[in-house]
Amino acid sequence: MGTVPAQPVLHITNLAIGYRVPRKPAITVVENINVDLSAGELVCLIGPNGAGKSTLMRTLAGMQAPLMGNVRLMGDDLTTLKPRDLARRVSIVLTDRVDVGVLSAYMLVALGRYPYTGWMGDLRPEDESVVQQAISAVGAEDLADRNVGELSDGERQKIMIARALAQEPAVMLLDEPTAYLDLPRRAELMTMLRRLARETGRAILLSTHDLDLALRNADRIWLLPKGGQLRVGAPEDLVLSGAFEAAFKGEGVQFDAYTGSFRSENRASGVVNLRGSGLPALWTLRALEREGFCVVQGGNESTVSVTVSQQGQASIWTLRVDEVERTTTSLYDLISMLREQGNAAVTNETTHASSSGCA
Repeated sequence: MGTVPAQPVLHITNLAIGYRVPRKPAITVVENINVDLSAGELVCLIGPNGAGKSTLMRTLAGMQAPLMGNVRLMGDDLTTLKPRDLARRVSIVLTDRVDVGVLSAYMLVALGRYPYTGWMGDLRPEDESVVQQAISAVGAEDLADRNVGELSDGERQKIMIARALAQEPAVMLLDEPTAYLDLPRRAELMTMLRRLARETGRAILLSTHDLDLALRNADRIWLLPKGGQLRVGAPEDLVLSGAFEAAFKGEGVQFDAYTGSFRSENRASGVVNLRGSGLPALWTLRALEREGFCVVQGGNESTVSVTVSQQGQASIWTLRVDEVERTTTSLYDLISMLREQGNAAVTNETTHASSSGCA
């Protein structure tokens, strides 16, 4: 017996977003947006700069009115909700850093209870419990007593997410939450958000430029090309359909559907036949492609070949050009050796590039 699909907490119909200018026609950024956001799922909003991601996030947060169409939050028209009711249903974490003075991390999280407290902001026992749970959910118990100004970017972002959780919303919106973080912290944050969506049942929508992390963690992706229509689907579906390549297509850069990453669109400077396996061969492939070579694995049509082998714990690279072999123990030296060939045998191999699919 199949499971019943989760009901959408956010339902968007024929939405047009943009800006209204006094005494001038409205400026439309994106139109005809029809999409849902369901409880318990992590969705990443991705697109090139200027596509309208921040405008869409602000519209869904109720920070600016839609130009046309309808956004229904838990069945109610978003634009008709009173601020306190809206804050109980939607929380938002913005990219901009806000100066919070000398507040402790705990007190900053406690500010998330403002839709539920009175004018004085006094926390009841149940409010204190929610704050503690929010801090625990992001693994920030050791940060609670510290001054927010003393926290690292990664620690501060955890506290801001805890504050958003303390609002007990149905939907969490995060605008570029990984913008100021290093790679390990970005990966940690994305994994945490996926876990929170599952454990709390909240719908989490975040905009990001971290394409690789989005592909690995998102349940669905909202792909917003510049000047185009919003595409929605599982990350893999959008890659296989060619939507990613089309959305990010630009001069000198192309999306590699095999690796889920971008690379320079260089004309192949030669064909290299690569032999070997395992991690050393994988990184040899990347080094050769970075240098502009068309790499054929296991073939024999090229007069230039690189063989990767192991001697104990060490990797050995053997370069063969026109029957002449040279060996090295580093990829840096291998690339240098290939460069030394100049316009000789390696460059002559460009005639094979078209037949190898790398022209």
